[in-house]
Parts: sequence; C-alpha cells; structure tokens
Amino acid sequence: MQTDGFFNWLGERIGEAIRALVDLFSDFFAGIGIAIYEFIEGLSGSLGVNTSLLNMVVLVIGLLLLIKGIRSFIGRSIIGGVIWTLMGLLILSWLMT
Repeated sequence: MQTDGFFNWLGERIGEAIRALVDLFSDFFAGIGIAIYEFIEGLSGSLGVNTSLLNMVVLVIGLLLLIKGIRSFIGRSIIGGVIWTLMGLLILSWLMT
C-alpha cells in the first residue's frame, strides 16, 4: 500500500480549498469592519463629536425625530411637524456643541 496515494492528495486539495475559503471570508469581513470604522470616524469628524456609542445613538434619535417631523409636514400636520422638527433639531444641536 502506498501512503502518499490518491487519498492523501485528495485530503490536501480539500484542505487547501477550505483554507482559501476561510481566508476569503476573513478578508471580506475584515474589510467590512474597516469600512464601518472609517465611516463612523468620518461622520463624527465632520460633525465635531466624539466617536462613542452614546453619541451615535443620540445622533440616530435626532435624525429619526427630524424624519418624523418631515413626515408630519407631508401629512399636513403643521403643529406636529413643528414640534417633532424642533425636538430633533434640539437634540442634534445639543450633540454638536
């Protein structure tokens, strides 16, 4: 019997394929992580805020309030639109100072 026969070759090829697949996914997800990090750094740098989770949550809340205000204006609710928009602007201005 040969020890370096067909099954040894087959095992090496399957191992190489699995290794290439793992490296591909590792590089892909590392690239996504770097892109997210750079996006948050650029966003916080342009707004002049620190890159903390709390600041990003407050930013999202402020933007959601602004969107709700705009939707109220579209729905012809002037008072609701003014209130939601002012709340969103208040939160965002508090964040950026």
